Order: sequence, then C-alpha cells, then structure tokens
Amino acid sequence: MTAMNSLPEINLCVVQPAGYVHSLGLLDAALYFRWMFERLGAQVRVSKNRLRYDAVNLVFGAHLGFEPSLRRTHSCVFVNLEQLGEGGAQVGAEYLQLLKTSAVIEYEARNVRAYAADPLDVPIVGFGHAAYLQDAAPRALSERPIDLLFIGSLNERRMRLIERVEACGRSVTLFDGPLYGPERDAYIANARAVLNCHFYESARFEQVRAFQALSLGTPVVSERSHATQADAAFEQSVSWFDESNLDDFFRNHFPSPAFERESQARLEAFASADPIDAYADVLAFCSGVHSVQSHARSRERAVVRQLHLGSGKDYKPGWFNLDVLEAALPDAVLDLSREHAFPLDIDSPQAGPVRLAAGEVEIVYANNVLEHVPDLPGLMTRCLQLLRVGGLFQIEVPHERAPTAWQDPTHVRALNENSWIYYTDWFWYLGWFEHRFSLRAFEYLDASLKPCTREAAAFMRVMLEKVETTPRERMVARTMRADFGPGLEGSADARAHMPRSTSDAVLAQ
Repeated sequence: MTAMNSLPEINLCVVQPAGYVHSLGLLDAALYFRWMFERLGAQVRVSKNRLRYDAVNLVFGAHLGFEPSLRRTHSCVFVNLEQLGEGGAQVGAEYLQLLKTSAVIEYEARNVRAYAADPLDVPIVGFGHAAYLQDAAPRALSERPIDLLFIGSLNERRMRLIERVEACGRSVTLFDGPLYGPERDAYIANARAVLNCHFYESARFEQVRAFQALSLGTPVVSERSHATQADAAFEQSVSWFDESNLDDFFRNHFPSPAFERESQARLEAFASADPIDAYADVLAFCSGVHSVQSHARSRERAVVRQLHLGSGKDYKPGWFNLDVLEAALPDAVLDLSREHAFPLDIDSPQAGPVRLAAGEVEIVYANNVLEHVPDLPGLMTRCLQLLRVGGLFQIEVPHERAPTAWQDPTHVRALNENSWIYYTDWFWYLGWFEHRFSLRAFEYLDASLKPCTREAAAFMRVMLEKVETTPRERMVARTMRADFGPGLEGSADARAHMPRSTSDAVLAQ
C-alpha cells in the first residue's frame, strides 16, 4: 500500500458537455472512488470538467469528449465505464485511441482487449458495498410502494424484456425523464427491487447500478445471458433470472415471502463486499503515473492562446477560463474590464503556471458575457490588447428585441446590430490608435442557437478580428481625438506607431 505521506492529491474529473444531464450518472462511480481513496488516506476532490495541475486527475466520461493535448500539462488517468468490444457501445475511434495511449483504470477485464496490447497494463477494480449510502433504518421490503424500479436508458431490447416482466403480473416503474443522485436514490429506497437488464448484446454486468441499489438496501434482480459474468460479490448478492425461468421467477417467486427472506440474506452478504485492496493497488498505480508524468512536463509558464471569458457551467477544458466570481470555479478570478499591466503571471490551481500577455492570444470567446459587464469599453480594450493581429474575438449575446435580452436581472445593457460600431469604425472614441476590430462575421440565432432571420432572433453571434489601423484611419483618429494622438514627440517614436505593413511608397502618395 502507498504510504500516506507520498500520496498525490486526487482530482476526480467528471466530463459533462454543456447541458448533458446524463453525465450525472457518472457521479455514482466517482463518489465511490472518492470514498475508497479517502479511506486509504488520500486527499480527494470531485470536479466537473476541471483538471488540477498539481493532482493526478482520474477522468470519468472521456468518451463524451476530451482534448488529448491536456495530457502534456496534467497527470491524467482515464476510468473506463463503457462496454467496449464486439456487441458493446459504439464509441468513437478517438476515444479508443485515447485509451490506447494513456493510463487507464477498468471495471471489466473483457473491455481491455479493445484498446490495450497487454492486459496486465490496466488495473481492474470493481464496486462493493458503499457504507455512506446505507440507511440506518431502511423501509421493510413488504411496505415499499414500488414493485420493480427500472433505471437507465431504454432501447428495443430492454423494452421487450420489461414488457415480458409486466406480462407476468409485475408493475415496472420507469422515470419520465433523467433522474440521478439523491433524487433518484429516494425512489430506489422505496422499491422492492431494482430490475436490471442489459442494453448491449455484450451483456457486461452493470456493476455501478447494482452496487448503488444494494448499498441503499434495495435488492437487485438481474437478467443473465450466456455472456454475463459477475464478480463473486454480485454472484451471491443479486437475484438472477434468464430466458428459461423468467416467467416462473416473476409470477411465482418474486411475490413470495421466500424472495424477501432471500433478499435480506443477499443484502447482508453484500455488506461485506469491500475491494479495498484493489483500490490500494490502484492508488499506488495513480501515484506512479503522477510521478512519471509530472517529472516529464515542462516547468515553463504556458502562454495563454485560447481565452474564455466566463466559467461556471460554460467552463471550456483546454482554454484559460476567466471569471469575476470565485463561485464559478474559473482558472483565475480576473476582471478584464479593469486596467492591467500585461504580462500577468498567474499560478492557477487548475491550469498551472500561465502567462497572459499582450499580443499573444489567438482567440477570445465570450458567451453571454458582454451584457453583464458594467465597463464594456474597458473589457473590449483589454481583449484588443491581448489578441495578436489577426486574432479573433467570438461573441454571443442576446438580441435587444428578444425576451432573452432582459430576462436576467444582472443584465446592464441590451445589444443590437449597431453595438459594434465603436469597436470597428469609431475606435478612436475609445482611445484606440494602432489597432481596432474588424467585423468578420455576423448572424442571428434563434432560441436553439440556430441561424435565423432578424425577426426570429433571440441571440447574435459576432466574430471580430484584431487588425492594424491604416494611415487614413489614423488621420481620422488624430483629427477627432481630444489630443493629436501618440507618436508626435519625435520621428523615431512616430515610426514605432506605424503599422508594420505600411511602406514608404504608400506614405509618399
């Protein structure tokens, strides 16, 4: 077992694409890992989409999308909970390539052959009794109002099996929408049993669903096919049925007192299922991965190239995420509407040591941010400073005529088609001289963020490009400003303010 004083911090990162509720289903496994690792003396946190620079990151749900280049700056181990191989989940080739080239933890040995050359390179861990879920006084099975509860996504295969069970006189309760966490567990605790049936023909046993229900004190009755294999803990703790005895099981055995007696014995047996030794080995594996990967990475400050103004639910992995609110869990709390002296060296617990430097950022993205900023000219000025020439500022904001424009009480302005003129044509009003923005793209979006006509617009998407001002534009600026503009103290200083693309021939015209 790894010594406590050598354990790295553990970050359990759950991948959740924006608005994707089913990522909440990964929390059951992540919270079990947290409990096991904390029992072994590790410091553990659970995060959504956020990697930690000085921790070993166990990533759950990377099949939903993960930027492989993040492995160069962060220690990452990927936890695979998908059924892989023939008859299993149709995951993308990029996910299998990620597993092939990364450190992986697996729950099912038969998955490993889909991505690993040597199965011994991949540690296998199962799930046992989670004491933190145990109810001190669970409701008696005979008093529970739900006969059978089904949890999970439906496909034709599962629907056929559920219909057969109901034809035997049983009532199967299904949720009318996605439900996870404590809200789902309240239903599990009021069911006589959870019905488990396979989604894929590969028939990998659904350990995560089973351990959660059994730990909550609810029996699990599960389909068994010729391909189904289960750890010893589940062999003796789950009530199994197959094609040959399905009718008899649900018509006669399930409603009988014998089933309730057997279920209590199975629940008691599961209470002793504790794969702590396997998790100790996995923790040692993670410590080794962290040691190797952290020594291999560069210690130089990474220059920010992709800047995201915002965090919270819109956090963008692989970007540097700024927000003015600590509660949004950004990579750094920073208000770009205020004056800053660039470069800024920032030590971010998530992104690591980074440098935010003028003229180095390639793209800035702001999704529903500008309508909140009190000093918008200040923010636009800092973004212009940070972008390189040719760099892009992608903006999405509510359109002023749409209900979305004023539905949020924190909005301080509404925007329309003319809101960009000061940053493109009338740049000198803002004190800009050498650079301005050019409007490169504009489109109206409906409430579903699809392109539409102005009449149907709920949002606007704008693409601005940082460009150098022309000599003619600088003459306008010198004419319209309160002063005469920079570069008049001497010829050398004046040349420093010329666009790099300006030639002597152009100036002579």
